This record gives sequence, C-alpha cells and structure tokens, in this order.
Amino acid sequence: MKKLILFVSFIILIFISFVYYYSIKCKNIVEVKDSLVSMQEKIEDNFKSSGYTIDNPNIILNPYEISPLTVLIIFETEEEVEPTVIINGKDANTTFTNTFASNKVHYLPIYGLYPNYNNEIIIKYGDVSKTIYIKTDKLPDDFILPTNVINDKSKLGNELYFFSPSSKGYMCAYDVNGDVRWYLTENFTWNINRLENGHLLISTERLVNPPYYTTGLYEIDLLGKVYTEFKLDGGYHHDYFELENGNILVASDNFDSGTVEDYIVELDRNTGNIVKEFNLKDILNVNDGKSENWTDYDWFHNNSVWYDKNTDSIILSGRHQDAVINIDYDSGKLNWIIGDPTNWSSEYQKYFFTPIGNFEWQWSQHAAMITPEGYVFIFDNGNNKSKIKDEYVPAINSYSRGVMYKVDTTNMTIEQVWQYGKERGSSYYSPYISDVDYIDNNHYIVHSGGISYKDGVIQNQPAGLVSSDILKSITTELLNDEIIFEIELPTNNYRVEKMSLYSGDYELKDASILGNFKETETDKSLSLIFNVKNIDEEYKSHNITFTKEYDRLVVNGTFKRGTDVEVILYQNLVAYKYEWRISTKPYTAMCVDIFSESGNENGLNTNKYINSTGLKGRYNIFIKIDSNLYKTNNYVEF
Repeated sequence: MKKLILFVSFIILIFISFVYYYSIKCKNIVEVKDSLVSMQEKIEDNFKSSGYTIDNPNIILNPYEISPLTVLIIFETEEEVEPTVIINGKDANTTFTNTFASNKVHYLPIYGLYPNYNNEIIIKYGDVSKTIYIKTDKLPDDFILPTNVINDKSKLGNELYFFSPSSKGYMCAYDVNGDVRWYLTENFTWNINRLENGHLLISTERLVNPPYYTTGLYEIDLLGKVYTEFKLDGGYHHDYFELENGNILVASDNFDSGTVEDYIVELDRNTGNIVKEFNLKDILNVNDGKSENWTDYDWFHNNSVWYDKNTDSIILSGRHQDAVINIDYDSGKLNWIIGDPTNWSSEYQKYFFTPIGNFEWQWSQHAAMITPEGYVFIFDNGNNKSKIKDEYVPAINSYSRGVMYKVDTTNMTIEQVWQYGKERGSSYYSPYISDVDYIDNNHYIVHSGGISYKDGVIQNQPAGLVSSDILKSITTELLNDEIIFEIELPTNNYRVEKMSLYSGDYELKDASILGNFKETETDKSLSLIFNVKNIDEEYKSHNITFTKEYDRLVVNGTFKRGTDVEVILYQNLVAYKYEWRISTKPYTAMCVDIFSESGNENGLNTNKYINSTGLKGRYNIFIKIDSNLYKTNNYVEF
C-alpha cells in the first residue's frame, strides 16, 4: 500500500511539474540580431576576385552596407602592378588620387563619391587606363547640408572635414566646397580620428548605459569595415588618445562607484584588457569648484583625454569644475589645474596658476590639448564666466573662443598667447561640446559646435535640455589669423577633424572582438513563479521589445520615471531578477542626443542590458511592472 501511495504521489508530482512547466514556458525565441562584425563576415563571402579583370571588374557599391559613398573595385592582373586611382571632383581641391601597393589581386577601396551623382573613377597602371562610372543614391531626406561655406581655395588642399554629430545628423565628411563626400548610416558619435595605422577609431553604435555611454570602440575604415571591436565594461564617452605603444587612453566610467565621467582607462591594443586606471575621485575633491551644471552624479564631466610625452602626463578637461587638469601618468598625482580657483579648497590652491598680462579664464571648456610649442589649447565655451551666481554673464552677452595658454610650472604663472571667437560675440556662443584642432603653427581650427536658439534667443544650456528650435555649428579654419575656410551647418556637431581621404591599407581579414563585459548584477534565487498575468493592454502600453545581441539581451520599453520594473530570466526553478531602473538622474550636460533613450509624453523610452556572461542555456522571460508579473511569451538562449 505504501509503495502504491508513493507511486501515485510520484505520478502526481510529475503531472504537477509538467503542468507547471508548460504554464510558464514561453514559446517565442528572441532572435539574434546581426552585429556589424557578423554581418561583414557574411558580406565578405561575396568579395570574389577570380574571373574579374580590369575590363570586367567586380564593383560593389557600399560594400559593408553602412558607407554609401564608397565602392570596392576588385580584379586580377597577370603581373604585379601598382594601380593609381583618380576620383574626379568638381575642381582640383575636390579631386582625390591614390596609388595602391603592387599586387596581382586588387581590392581597391574607392572613397569620396558624390551622392546622387554619376561619379567618374579612373584606374591607371602601366599603359592601362580604365574609366568607370559609379552612380550613387541620393542622400537621406534628413541629411544636414551647409547653409554657408567660405573657402579660399588658394590656401586649401583637398582634405575633408569629418564631423561627428551631437544631435540630428550623421558621422560624415564635407569637402572644401561643402559637398558631402562620405558618411556612415549607423548611430556613431563622439570623437572621430585616425590611428597611426591609418584606420579610424569611433564609438560603437550600442549603448552600455544611458544617456550616451557606448559599449566601446570600433577600429574601422572609410568603407565601414570593422577591424577590431573593443568592449569596455565601463563603456566609452567623449574622447580617447592613442599612445606611442599603440595602447589607447579612453574616457570611460566605473558605474559601480555611483558617479560618471570621472574615470580613465588604458586599453591594451592587442588584448582589450585594462592595464591602467585613473579614478579622479582619488585625485580631486568632488565638491570643489562647482559650476552651474555640477551634480553629485556627474561632478567632473571629463570631455577630453590627451597624453603629453614631453612631461609624461595626461591632460583632462572637467566641464563641471571649469578645470583643465594635468596628472602624472605613472603615479596619477595631480600636477596642476588651469581655471578660476574660486570655491576650491585651500589644499588645492597651490596647483593653480597666477595670470599675467591680458588674460581671461576658460569656462566649461572642451578639447584640451598640448601643442608642439607646449601651449595648452582649449575650446573655452564661456558658460556664465563666473562661479558666483550673482555675477553670471547671460548668453546674449557671452561668447565662446579657442584659446591658447602658456604655462610656467616653475613659477606657476599662466599667460594667454592666442584666442579667436570673442570678436564674434554671442553668435559664436556654444554652451556645450565643440573643439579646437592644431594643424600647424598659426594654422588652427575652432569649432563652435553647440549653438542653439529658442524663440530667437541664444541658449545658455545644451540644446537637448532646453528644446531648442534652431541649431547651428560653425567651424572656422584660420591661417595667420585669417579665415581660409568656414562651414555653417543647421545642427549641433560634437567635434571636427580635418583629414586626408586616403591613409592606411584596406585588409580583407576577420575582425577581432577584444574585451569582455562582466556578469550583470542580479538577485538569483530558487523560486516558483505563480500569479503570472498574460499580456494585457497595460503591458502593451509599455511597448516592450526584446533583442538578442551576440553578447547580451536588450529589453526596451517606455515607462514613467520611478516605475518599479524588473526583468526575470527563469531556468530550472532558478529566477534571475534584474532591476530595471527607470532613470531619475538629473542630466545637466546632454552632450549627444542621437540614441533611442529619450523622454516623451508617455514616459522614458529606455533599455535594460543583460550581459550573457554567467548565463548559459534557455531562459523564459518575465517582466514585473510594479506589482504585476507578466509572462512575455519570449525566451532567450545564451
């Protein structure tokens, strides 16, 4: 009898388990979304050279599907030859020529095509001259075109001006006529610059945290081919610097610390490992030198990274302390501070300089660098021009400028040796972002990238925070204090770099993915899931979606700030609970506003990122919204 009871109990338990399992089982798998790297692996399978000759080349327009004004021309020759390519422009300043290495198999990347145009490409080697015409599509309807261009072509070459967007727009390049000659279609932002090997280093298109912290960096070329993806646990923002050993200093974050934009890491170029860290909370007092935009969450707001090999030191720009600081690379100790010492503790006063001559301090500055002459070159945004609220200068009476300082670290004096922008008044005033570039002695670029108006009034805050109705960026190139080039665009742009079109080699090789994300913080416990609701109108109102990337799950939805939301991954009676914080952070410096996480009348459209690290197998997905637990009918596999 006991055996019968045990047997019946066992059958009942199995039945209950079976019913329970199928009552919570989700049936729809979250499909894996192609990454740029996985997508290009598939694309490159079609890059065939066999059977193609100069008379019948393999021509692939927009070969990596993210760079529409490029083409890859593939062919073979019986002998090794050095092809020269000419991309004909509208004049000498907009025509590009490049000679490729000698080979029998030729993969020729062609850059600098005009949009909506029948581009003429000439390929020459030996006695051979082949003309190819490439018809391109028109620009996207929302593409930003210049409203004004000034150019003295007698003093200009054929370099391009590469822009990274801050608001509406694309990472793109304009020639000296203001014509678009290159752009990328994905959401890339922050700094765009060239590495020693000729490739570009740009942000990834993925976020690791709101509002704009990206997962890391891509080493990429103008075709849009990714050579390396660098993943950083603390993400990337604003700026980086390539060291002579190839490693990269990166403006990153340590989100576990409770603050942002106060953390710099050195990234090993070969492994993706972090080999050195600089935590500014170990160097500065968080509560010192507060500007108007200071918060305890974003107290320093580092927006530039520069290494000076002559002094083996790092220069950083803290917008929210109106301070440019210099720290020793080896020890991380503070060397000096440029800025108004008002509201700084007595222990830091010895690090400040005493001005001499005709002088003005900088305010909420960006893009601090060291010139070959040893000067400190800064974009002085000029916000408020005081740390004392009663003495703030309104935007209508303010100005931004590029400024160069000479510092004497022995006598701790500072002298202003050059400036441009003050003479243009408030029409050149950018309360955020912006850039300066050193081309040569007495040859500079000053980029006032964040000009904005609302109801005809110049704004004193970043455009994304004040709903501006008119945006502008003005980029000015000066030679011996004369304007030789200026381009005005009806949008805000983060930075500008003047670069040649061709540099470095195209290589048909697999991309590397370096670095890892740590396990996402979770409350894990044995648990039975009961009182589960099916999808209803309330759930639908949040527009929740799921995307599986190769290294994480992304959950997107719209919620009112402060809503209690939790993502639960359920496997084998174990619940992995992930808190989804619907941000209440007081952002006071929305430097870029091109990503999907934004507010609207229905709430905040935001993401929860769950890294695959530590997860394996199939997980059913549940969402808890306040006190309601929903079965989403989706599952994910890691």
